[in-house]
Amino acid sequence: MRLDSLFDLANRVAVVTGGNSGIGKAIAYALGSQGARLILMARRASELSGACAELHSEGISATGIAVDLADREALKQACVDAALPYGAPDILVNCSGINIRRPFPELTDADWDATLAINLAAPFFLTHALAPAMKAKGWGRIINIASLQSVRAFNNSGPYGASKGGVMQLTRATAEYWSAFGVTCNAIAPGFFNTPLTAPVFADAAKAQKNADATMIGRNGELPDLYGTAIFLASNASAYVTGQTIFVDGGFSAK
Repeated sequence: MRLDSLFDLANRVAVVTGGNSGIGKAIAYALGSQGARLILMARRASELSGACAELHSEGISATGIAVDLADREALKQACVDAALPYGAPDILVNCSGINIRRPFPELTDADWDATLAINLAAPFFLTHALAPAMKAKGWGRIINIASLQSVRAFNNSGPYGASKGGVMQLTRATAEYWSAFGVTCNAIAPGFFNTPLTAPVFADAAKAQKNADATMIGRNGELPDLYGTAIFLASNASAYVTGQTIFVDGGFSAK
């Protein structure tokens, strides 16, 4: 007997924030390829339209909702709108993120507030809004995006590192409450992947190679490396996994 059905997402509805580019777009593609119908949330409407068009070309159902996730009232309305195309979401992937790279003394109040609003507050408020409907169904999956900086420090990334440490603990706190109702919560902590968020790192070829050399596999991540973990955490295959952070980093954090 084959166990493919454990990873089947047909008829599931998945909200993916930051689904217009980078890791969010890759995870959206992975879930959609397994049959999920997608609601992509991001701030830039034009990029959302482009991402949805790409997914449609692959036979994937996807709708975009343009929203500034730092705007709490707009976020609440987006959560209401997310149920309109396909019904109440079953899966939430919190992928939106910003990283303001400045030395610690140069960081401003606005830098701190913006980072925490997108990276940590938005996942909390999205979960707060969408998890009750998952509970009512007795099934739900929440996937947060953590980071290598959830457990270690990198230079010029103070607010980002603090927010991602918070994401790791938010994942545990979310799991502690909602898991008893069939709604699990886990996080993916990517290593170094070439995305718009990490463009400043990959712009320095020597630095990018240094990061690759720091892994056990000997290379930096490629977006398809995230597909399997995302599908696992979004599906029935991970029914007894909750509160965990899985590092998809080529062994960087274990070396």
